[in-house]
Amino acid sequence: MNETPKRGMKQVGKWLPGVIVSAGALFVLFRVAKWEDLVRAFTTASPQFLAVVFILIILSLMVRGKAWQTILGKPVNWIQAFFGVSEGYFLNDIFPLKAGEVGRSIYIGKLSGLGTFRALSSVIIERAFDLAIAAALVLSTLPFVIGAAWVRPVALVALVLVVIALAALFFIARNQTSVSGWLYKVSAKHEFVKKNLVPPLEKLIQGFGMLTRPSQFIMSLFWIAATWVVWISFYYLAILQIAPNAPVWWALFSCSIIALGVALPSAPAGIGLFEAAMVAALTLLGLDSSLALAYAIIVHFAQVIVAVLLGVWGLMREKQSLGSLLSKSAVQSESSIAQE
Repeated sequence: MNETPKRGMKQVGKWLPGVIVSAGALFVLFRVAKWEDLVRAFTTASPQFLAVVFILIILSLMVRGKAWQTILGKPVNWIQAFFGVSEGYFLNDIFPLKAGEVGRSIYIGKLSGLGTFRALSSVIIERAFDLAIAAALVLSTLPFVIGAAWVRPVALVALVLVVIALAALFFIARNQTSVSGWLYKVSAKHEFVKKNLVPPLEKLIQGFGMLTRPSQFIMSLFWIAATWVVWISFYYLAILQIAPNAPVWWALFSCSIIALGVALPSAPAGIGLFEAAMVAALTLLGLDSSLALAYAIIVHFAQVIVAVLLGVWGLMREKQSLGSLLSKSAVQSESSIAQE
């Protein structure tokens, strides 16, 4: 009888932290930006700028698809990885807590036969590379930014944690047999754990084996870096609309701050958090907060539109309905959070 209210409260508990973070970010944004200046700023975005923005967003997804394919290995082709990434972004725009990462892992895991947890390990590696690059870029550009010394410890901690995590995953991958044996030994007295948790963990460990293969590791890092080149070009174009003489390093700094910012929990699509991160970065560089917010909204909206269009296209290719995708994604999100 009380199952439905309990489930409803559980759902609220899952969404609430991200919603609070996004709401707080939006509150601060609209406190610092002037409404009249914000409305005026939207009129400065030319059709040519918008067209190039959409092209660069699509290009970034294509390159990111190649990066994910390289991390996953031969069982997955580029088209599958491209639509997997697109559908993952689509799900992130609908559900909080990065549910799209689990969704695309399930999609590509079934499609390729690798399994969900084997695919999920590749997503973990992909995101670890992203955080490492973001932190490194912040640390390298920070000396040029006046009044942003407080960012250094955040970036340094993030970089150290990611390096430690990758080193730990490398060690585990190099000793798969020993680690698997230890897991079965520890869970010997717990049948449920042995049957339901150890096999998925073994799949994760198998996926981390990519870190031990130098050629695959280097090529994966290359394509991840190539994605960042497209992202940086994308944000540099947006910055040039506000400051035509802006140096390239402004885009490196802004892109890395945004990447670190959106890694935090937020409402679906990172609403508020994305805009806050971009405005914070551009304001630190001395740009007007209202102009920065206007272009943050424009580029974020463009990203969401592309994700939705490609996500729907992916559904049509797979002959799935949007309703079935939403239903499956909700279950995927619940199960992933429960496992955490």
